[in-house]
Amino acid sequence: MHGTGPSTNQDVRIALERMGLLRPGEAFRAETLPGGVSSDILRVDLPGRSPALYFCFKRALAKLKVAADWRAPVERNHAEAEWLRVAGELVPQAVPRLLGEDTQSGAFAMEYLAPALHPVWKSELRDGNIHAETAAAIARSIAAIHAGTAQRTDFAQRFANDHIFHPIRLEPYLLATAAHHPDCAARLRELVETTARTKLALIHGDLSPKNILVAARGPILLDAECAWYGDPAFDLAFCLNHMLLKCLWRPQWREWYLACFDALASTYLEAVTWEPRAAIEARVSHLLPGLLLGRVDGKSPAEYLTDEGDKQRVRRVARRFLIEPTDGLANLRDAWNAELRGT
Repeated sequence: MHGTGPSTNQDVRIALERMGLLRPGEAFRAETLPGGVSSDILRVDLPGRSPALYFCFKRALAKLKVAADWRAPVERNHAEAEWLRVAGELVPQAVPRLLGEDTQSGAFAMEYLAPALHPVWKSELRDGNIHAETAAAIARSIAAIHAGTAQRTDFAQRFANDHIFHPIRLEPYLLATAAHHPDCAARLRELVETTARTKLALIHGDLSPKNILVAARGPILLDAECAWYGDPAFDLAFCLNHMLLKCLWRPQWREWYLACFDALASTYLEAVTWEPRAAIEARVSHLLPGLLLGRVDGKSPAEYLTDEGDKQRVRRVARRFLIEPTDGLANLRDAWNAELRGT
């Protein structure tokens, strides 16, 4: 199972048999699921079982499905499986169950969550189903994972994934952006260096609304391919960035998105126990403008930011706080709100 194309049924069969999820010769169906730029994701059905069994099969791609030439090590699939194991012990309600892993093919299988009962948070935010309590619940889950793994050398060794995190997060979001903003380049490189050397807890690395499902049991976190033992500030900054950008996507719900921003930030910071809250808030506040600018001028631009005026709004606020950093998230939030209100 290598290359960048979709998995063949024979590839899937071999991997599932090695996981012990498929019997030799057993019939199965595999349906490609939508979404995602970095993996093949399939729903696998075993119709011969009683009751019928189905689950999700995931395999990482070497080249991501984006316009830019963006490549990343395929062993990130193992990092995600390991993250699911750890998170499944710390916050079992907040992650899908891991069913098996085949490291030889770079694939794993996990619980399938029906879309009708588990809508994607990004879709909910788009459609006006915006609830600050959802954001607070996400903050509690991610903070529990950070707290449960903080200052642990065993986890630091198990998730020493710098070779994955750098090409899939730091380079495309910050270093690539620096090439477009020479006057901010030194600051962006400094953010990369600070983030890379801060090793405090296990982080998800891609805490985006597209990777979070909303369910009756609470938010469910997916797609931790970027799992890394590093700076927990990155997770919070990454998610807060989306709350700011959504204000441009659906401006009529700006206040609701900002309420989610507030709930994420306050709930998370209240749960910080492994370091002074002011210290991590400062790092989040420093990272956020870099990530904000990265969604306009990095390798992974937000697909809904098509209006040049909106892009300039992002650039104005992001560049301001890169050049003159703030240690407080409220300052960033208020400046963003003022920019959008034209005040």
